[in-house]
Amino acid sequence: WGGHGCGGATMPSTTFLRNHGKTSRTPNRPFEKERMDAEMKLIGEYGLKNKREVWRVQLVLAKIRKAARTLLTLDEKDGRRVFEGAAILRRLLRMGVLSEDRTTLDYVLALKPADFLERRLQTQVFKLGLAKSIHHARVLIKQRHIRVGKQIVDVPSFMVRTDSQKHIDFALTSPFGGGRPGRVKRKALAAKGGGGGGGDAADEEED
Repeated sequence: WGGHGCGGATMPSTTFLRNHGKTSRTPNRPFEKERMDAEMKLIGEYGLKNKREVWRVQLVLAKIRKAARTLLTLDEKDGRRVFEGAAILRRLLRMGVLSEDRTTLDYVLALKPADFLERRLQTQVFKLGLAKSIHHARVLIKQRHIRVGKQIVDVPSFMVRTDSQKHIDFALTSPFGGGRPGRVKRKALAAKGGGGGGGDAADEEED
């Protein structure tokens, strides 16, 4: 494929999951009611902080779909389509955005923002029953109560890969994971004469 020197066919980017450059894009018509309703539904359902978090996912999705659409215009046996298409599908499969029975570029075009929001650490913490609500999940993550494997992760938008999903748990330093009790608990113990007073003012602070 190195023989096309006219610069007509540009390589579709597969770096859409790396965090560099512009991370979100403001919609062309920011006050369109139908789109605003859809965004508010996603914000409520996934406990997002603001619309920018929705736009960030939409931008990632737009880049992926653009790359897939470009590859679909090529012949099925085209080396570029085979190689780059497999790379995109492999990455989406590893992230859990696509399932094993949906590994074709046509399924990539059918992806929606919710498919990516399902893979956020915040969503996974709630679905695993570690938090009482999707909003509680965000607070736990921001307060460094959650780990993925041995690593504490305090970013709610962290994308959980399928091989990491079973390693999500409370941090060993967290009171929920058997660590030192939190500030409120220590105060209660101190009030009962059980000692353990003092502590970190930020322990129970919300996001």
